Amino acid sequence: MKSPGRTTLCFVIIVIYSSRVTLNLNLESIVHPWILHEHELVGEEPLRQKRAVAMSGPAAKEYTVDIEISFENASFLEPIKAYLNSLSFPIQGNDTDQATNILSIGVTTVCRPTGNEIWCSCETGYRWPQEQCLHNLTCQEHGSSPAGHHCSCLKGLPPKGPYCQLKRAVTLRMSVRLNVGFQEDLRNSSSALYRSYKTDLETAFWKGYSILPGFQLVTVTGFRPGSVVVSYEVKTTTPSPELMHKANERVSQKLNQTYKMDDSSFQAVTSNETKFSIIPEIIFEGDTVTLTCENEVLSSNVSWHHVARRADIQNSSRFSIYTFVLNNMTSVSRLMIYNITQGDAGDYICKLTLDIFEYESRKRVNVTPIRILANEEMKVLCDNSPVSLNCCSEINVNWSKIEWKQEGKIYVPGDSETDSDSSCSRYTLTADGTQCLSGSAGTAVVYSCEFISAHGARGSKNIEVTFTSVANLTITQDPISVSEGQNFSIKCISDVSNYDEVYWNTSAGIKIHQRFYTTRRYENGAESVLTVKTSTREWNGTYHCIFRYKKSYSIATKDVTIHPLPLESNIMVDPLEVAILCKGSHYFKCCVEEDEDYKVTFQVNSLSFPAEKEVNGKQVCYQFNFKANSIPWCPKTVDVFCHFTNAANNSVRSPSMKLNLVPGENVTCHDPSIGVGEPGKVIQKLCQFSNRSSRGGPVGGIVTYTCVGSKWNVKRNDCISAPINSLLRLAKALIKSPAQDKKLPTYLKDLSSSTDQMAHEVSSSPGSLGAIVNILDLLSTVPTKVNLEMMMHVLSTVNVILDKPILSTWKLLKQQQTNHSSQLLDSVERFSRALWSENSTGLSISQTNVQMKSVVIKRGPRSGKSYKQNFLFPHSDLWGNVAIDKSQLESLQAHSSIIIVTVAFPTLQSILAHDVQGNNFANNLVMTTTVNQTITMPFRISMTFKNNNSLGGKPQCVFWNFTLANHTGGWDSSGCHVKVEGNSVFCSCDHLTSFSILMSPDSPDPDSLLKILLDIISYIGLCFSILSLATCLVVEAVVWKSVTKNRTSYMRHICIVNIAASLLVADIWFIVASTIRDNYYLLNETACVAATFFIHFFYLSVFFWMLTLGLMLFYRLVFILHDASKSTQKAIAFSLGYGCPLIISVITVAATQPQEVYIRKNACWLNWDDTKALLAFVIPALMIVVVNVTITVVVITKILRPSVGDKPNKQEKSSLFQITKSIGVLTPLLGLTWGFGLATVFQGSNAVFHIAFTLLNAFQGLFILLFGCLWDQKVQEALLKKFSLSRWSSQHSKSTSLGSSTPVFSMSSPISRRFNNLFGKTGTYNVSTPETTSSSVENTSSAYSLLN
Repeated sequence: MKSPGRTTLCFVIIVIYSSRVTLNLNLESIVHPWILHEHELVGEEPLRQKRAVAMSGPAAKEYTVDIEISFENASFLEPIKAYLNSLSFPIQGNDTDQATNILSIGVTTVCRPTGNEIWCSCETGYRWPQEQCLHNLTCQEHGSSPAGHHCSCLKGLPPKGPYCQLKRAVTLRMSVRLNVGFQEDLRNSSSALYRSYKTDLETAFWKGYSILPGFQLVTVTGFRPGSVVVSYEVKTTTPSPELMHKANERVSQKLNQTYKMDDSSFQAVTSNETKFSIIPEIIFEGDTVTLTCENEVLSSNVSWHHVARRADIQNSSRFSIYTFVLNNMTSVSRLMIYNITQGDAGDYICKLTLDIFEYESRKRVNVTPIRILANEEMKVLCDNSPVSLNCCSEINVNWSKIEWKQEGKIYVPGDSETDSDSSCSRYTLTADGTQCLSGSAGTAVVYSCEFISAHGARGSKNIEVTFTSVANLTITQDPISVSEGQNFSIKCISDVSNYDEVYWNTSAGIKIHQRFYTTRRYENGAESVLTVKTSTREWNGTYHCIFRYKKSYSIATKDVTIHPLPLESNIMVDPLEVAILCKGSHYFKCCVEEDEDYKVTFQVNSLSFPAEKEVNGKQVCYQFNFKANSIPWCPKTVDVFCHFTNAANNSVRSPSMKLNLVPGENVTCHDPSIGVGEPGKVIQKLCQFSNRSSRGGPVGGIVTYTCVGSKWNVKRNDCISAPINSLLRLAKALIKSPAQDKKLPTYLKDLSSSTDQMAHEVSSSPGSLGAIVNILDLLSTVPTKVNLEMMMHVLSTVNVILDKPILSTWKLLKQQQTNHSSQLLDSVERFSRALWSENSTGLSISQTNVQMKSVVIKRGPRSGKSYKQNFLFPHSDLWGNVAIDKSQLESLQAHSSIIIVTVAFPTLQSILAHDVQGNNFANNLVMTTTVNQTITMPFRISMTFKNNNSLGGKPQCVFWNFTLANHTGGWDSSGCHVKVEGNSVFCSCDHLTSFSILMSPDSPDPDSLLKILLDIISYIGLCFSILSLATCLVVEAVVWKSVTKNRTSYMRHICIVNIAASLLVADIWFIVASTIRDNYYLLNETACVAATFFIHFFYLSVFFWMLTLGLMLFYRLVFILHDASKSTQKAIAFSLGYGCPLIISVITVAATQPQEVYIRKNACWLNWDDTKALLAFVIPALMIVVVNVTITVVVITKILRPSVGDKPNKQEKSSLFQITKSIGVLTPLLGLTWGFGLATVFQGSNAVFHIAFTLLNAFQGLFILLFGCLWDQKVQEALLKKFSLSRWSSQHSKSTSLGSSTPVFSMSSPISRRFNNLFGKTGTYNVSTPETTSSSVENTSSAYSLLN
């Protein structure tokens, strides 16, 4: 390669003469014609050829020649460019071609190696054509240039098309100063001076600026003072500063020196090619406004000017200027004005400066304040009426957001609605009083409507709303600050008594159930007291007392602070019981599931010891190593407690830990965790602290160990798995939570999922199974409505625990507690009663081990339909259906809609207990039907079961009575009737609950002949008994004076009368009790209790008066010389006859009725299954029978073997005979009656015992009339004397005389001989003519007269 100077010269020569290439250069030209405006040479024709330009014809044309030059060394480029810039143009042609001139030479495109690529970039003032940018890779990106854009650099030289081209033409507004004096003619464009200046200057300008690329024209536009400032415009492409300086120098050279042009005064301002934009179009105070200037001139020298302030804008907290070059093609400058104000309004100038060039653009910014129209004050009554607050903007624009806020002592939310067409927002609120504070002045709340533009402007308007309540409330003034586990109460007092509803809410709007508060109404006010017996941390917060009257509400608030403190039930202790040697030691531990700042101490007797804290994950344990030598006594049993004290200085004591200090002589079992023990010793330990604990969380339940030999063996494992135990703890916390109804759905879902996942573990863990039943029992007490989804989760859980593989686990569970199955059934019934749905078509859930069907019956035409549901369990081969007649349903839905739910279980019957006697068993479906209403009258329901009689026996319709067996539950057949037809068993019952079929081998058929016969005997016998007892009392009244002449007779008839009267009243109450139960009057439970009490009392009175009669006879015959007054005997008799029965009856009812186990569930009589209250009648009655029989034997013996000096007269002997006869008859009869009754209790008793018992019991009154009254000779004589004629009287006197002369108990009589033979006695006693002293006659006569 030659020198750059020679290379350039050769290049010029080639262009001028189109000659051959004389240097080692690769030259290739493409000729483009360019026609000059206004300075075109006429007569020249263009001629294009490769590597040359030839002239042809007289006319001159101007051409642009593109020449591609390749260099072996890239360093040659810059010297060549510098040389070309130093040339003076035009360059005249040579001698042979003087008409060819070179006007300018410039480099347009330069290709350089960049890495592994060749980048071809355009020089200043040039750019690649748009089509090249579209189809080739640019240097700035790997894709094509965006549509509509030019580019300045390409990767590689395009194979076709032009090189870089001149940019589009712009108009440069330029000025230059002439250092000459200004003349006024220069202001006049028509003056000669003006035209002269203009012509000379334009000629010089043409000559100088013609070298600019794309130059088209130059025009002088005027003159102004300042010496002389020439204003002119140049139309060309945007030139480089270097080329512009060169052109200015040429102008100075071409202009006459008389103009004295100042070379340094050239200035240029381009035409409005700068793109100026403002966002947003409508600007509000507070907006963030963006002003953007875009220019194709690449320069970062951009300034912003605020015209009104006459100052340039600099970066600050409110103004931000950011200038950058976009894609190496466009200069972009952005001015951001934050939180614009009215003072920022005005004209803004964006000025880009490049050397002498200034690119300027101007825009005006208008700032508008946000004006909002609204009423500034409103008054609202808290009467549950909707109220609207309205806000509108003065300018209708599309607001980004309209927000409503409120500030005040109360919170009354509402709903906003925006109308985009009118730029208005409406806020509708309903003040229901739950948010309104009491007080006549009302409570002011400021509502703000805030209009927010898309660019951050905010304008707001305040509306003050005053809420007024109806009633004034006063709430507990003292601050409430308690610890967990403690109770608290809040009293809310209203100054008016007229209200429709009172309730309490939490600050979150959760309504507290009414079981937590009580409400009372006074004459001039009312009060409501919220009482929480066991507080938890969930009760921490603000509570609202709300009184509602129609649509008006009054509210008072109270803050409650709950300090953390573990509940006693949540403190896990270890050990529960332990035995250690007198010189040993053992660790005691108390653990909780929370890490709080507690002070924990252990108490052993009166000693207190600090505890050591140990944190293991979420569990925090406090332990203490007890040493036995700290207590001076051994052996000894002491209780150990740990005390938790919180920051509020409240404390709670853990469950007791029992410590046994033993000498150790018989100790065989040793374990550091369980302790020591003798053979057979049983120890219980929490599973959490046994070797059965789990890493998945604390396990629950208890494991029982027994000492066998020298080892502790597990006797019973009732551990609860960690997940189930966690659910159990959550359930216990949930029922104490004020938000229990909100948490219940989620909890039921978690329970169902966990039970399903742990079905295998539950099948082998009685503890986990029992825990799930306890969870369901706890959750069923939550007072809330149950929807279909919640019921599905409940029955899904039940389905798992009633699966056949788990039934064996139920048997293990029943060994510990027998009421879990009853508890499960009760829980399902409670959930069923809480089920609710608006879907009148009914709900249905079907699982393998449980099915549920229900129907919602609403008031109206649908009420005429009956209820019928069918159930089929193919896996268990069981089926059944239930039906309720439409007439029964019509009686239920008088006031509202009802929902009837039936749930059927195919396997539940196998885990429910047998009947009360334990012999009958259920082997069929268990179907429970519930109604979400309280039933106050008999309700008929019909069911059909499959006759599953493979085991034989008679089917019996039964229901599960939850109150039997001390509330553990049992089968009961009250109110149910059965009918068997082939493969079906039809049951009809007059109440709702859980029903099944009980198979009883000996159960008599309710429609059998024996049952009918017994009923007939009972009713006929009772009628005869009542008539006979009434007759007996009438007879006694008629003959009373005749038969009560001595104290003995008087007391005997007193006893007979009270026996008859007591039995008469008892029989009447028996009929009343039978009527109550036969008609199943649910509202007459109190009447049944009363009937049972009186039956018990009067039947006992019958026996105790019999005892009184016997004791009186025993007293008169044994203690002959002792005599008591009539009043004393009467007092003793009435105390014994009525006092003892009254005491026994009252104690019985007082001890059993508070627990509602006084009477039987199927009869108005003393309970036997739950409390054995029947013994309060059976034991006294049997004891009296035994005593009376004994007295009878003693009396007879005494009469037959009188002691020396005993000389009863004939009258006394007759009285003694009547007494003996009465007791001998009455006592065996009454004793035999209850003896037969005892026989009927045993299973398999013969029908003869039932008939005999019914006969003897029903005809008791008749027996008393016959044997206790009419058989008495004196009664007969008195009756004959009362109603006979004179001859009947004489005959009777004669008979009496004969009878007196021959006593019945004389040894010559047949009766006497028979008794003498019985007792082995012989001889004759003459008792007909006794010899008496005055004292003996007095004593005996008075004694025997009492009996007669």
